[in-house]
Amino acid sequence: MARIAFILLCHKDPKGVIAQANRLTASGDYVAIHFDARANPKDFDEIRQALGANPSVVFSAKRWKCGWGEWSLVAATLEAVRSAIATFPQATHFYMLSGDCMPIKSAEYAHAFLDAEECDYIESFDFFESDWIKTGIKEERLIYRHLFNERTQPRRFYASFEFQKRFNLKRPIPADIQVMIGSQWWCLRRQTIEKVLDFCASRPDVMRFFATTWIPDETFFQTIVRHVVPRKELRTRTLTYLVFTDYGMPVTFHNDHYDLLMGQNYLFARKISPEALRLRERLGALWAAKGVHFPISNEGTGLFRFLTGRGRVGRRFAPRFWETEGSLGRENSLLLVVAKKWHVAKRLTASIRKNTEIPAVDYLFNENNAGLPDLGGVETTVSKRTRHRRALLRLLFEQFESNSLVICLDPSALKLVEDLMQDKADTRILLIDSEFDDDYIRGHIGRVGLAGPETPPEVIDRLLPTVRADLEHEAERLRDLGLLGFHSISPWRSPEDNAVQLARFLDLMPEKARELATTQHLFSD
Repeated sequence: MARIAFILLCHKDPKGVIAQANRLTASGDYVAIHFDARANPKDFDEIRQALGANPSVVFSAKRWKCGWGEWSLVAATLEAVRSAIATFPQATHFYMLSGDCMPIKSAEYAHAFLDAEECDYIESFDFFESDWIKTGIKEERLIYRHLFNERTQPRRFYASFEFQKRFNLKRPIPADIQVMIGSQWWCLRRQTIEKVLDFCASRPDVMRFFATTWIPDETFFQTIVRHVVPRKELRTRTLTYLVFTDYGMPVTFHNDHYDLLMGQNYLFARKISPEALRLRERLGALWAAKGVHFPISNEGTGLFRFLTGRGRVGRRFAPRFWETEGSLGRENSLLLVVAKKWHVAKRLTASIRKNTEIPAVDYLFNENNAGLPDLGGVETTVSKRTRHRRALLRLLFEQFESNSLVICLDPSALKLVEDLMQDKADTRILLIDSEFDDDYIRGHIGRVGLAGPETPPEVIDRLLPTVRADLEHEAERLRDLGLLGFHSISPWRSPEDNAVQLARFLDLMPEKARELATTQHLFSD
């Protein structure tokens, strides 16, 4: 009978990881865990303490600091695979999972499914001929060296990219391999894993090549497996069910999707919402069940496309089954920097990006250039972003792979602030108080169209007190809401006082908060 070693890559939710490992090992299978070295050390300690005595669980010998699109994700997978193959000699199959995955079949069904055919399951499409990549760069992923992370170091990433393009610093692809692409969620036989590891040991040239490609977790195993295994033994598909939105992001499943998930011809599904507690409970019980019959309908993806089309032709989005629960997630922290002087807020977000690991974007609902990552096109215009604001914010949490996100809002967006503060997420506000001198007020009057180049100066002077009072009233209205999680900094407070507010707002150590509070020219006009 098949016995599966699950390769579990995770970076959050220690209780979920513990439950997942206990569930999977209770069926006679194994789990190899790689917990991101960037994550909270207390979370990893909790996992080790809970699972350390379980003989069917092993931890990677080395933990990598993982970043989306980086080689570190492949390196972390290889570490977990090496630990699993050395520790579990009875494992017949190795199955990639994330912490967001849940079984949608029973263990009994999964073992029988894998026993039925001697093959590997991995998406493996020709990199250049297929249309697997929908947006963004394609061949540039391979022919240029990518030394920086596009999300955490965007300026360096694109500066390096443009430099190589300008001076035609292309590199050859190893001549004897055909680069393939596909989902990183695979299930491979033991003998295939052994061949992959032997290939890694014998081909340092190929390893160096993939180590500086962009998003190698979509190409490395997909290419190497096709290189070392006969095609007749490969099934070009994943056994993990996932649906992608128009913007290339995975759909999240909720409590009302149990029957739909059971009917798909897959063994696991991602992503299951952390708040879908009932769904998680039912799927966990399903894995342990015996004698369950699973009629396969496979209608999920088709239903998704159909309902997406209905939305495009003008129907309301209420029937979209994947948006029935629209929270940003209880586990996420949305950090709102509210400031009338946009340049001050943007200096702070730049400092946050430089001095912390918290992702921070600028006025994403006001300005086209807000420092957003590639979201498949949704980031290109303000109108697209404002159409479904919560969906956009969920995309950003996903893209940054972070439980915290800083965004900038104008204090005039009071209704939006109130709406976001009512979300289930941990939402906090940092109001940046400002002093509005006459020069600033005159500029504001011009920006909002109250006066033009031909307006007499005396008319503008008469407007100054009224406009100043209005700007000051916006901040007062925000204070009057009496919201929990409200913090403020101002140019008339000491850096120490501002640092205390920043530390509470961002959950930072005092010394790191002081770095932000003393950002050069933070409040200057």
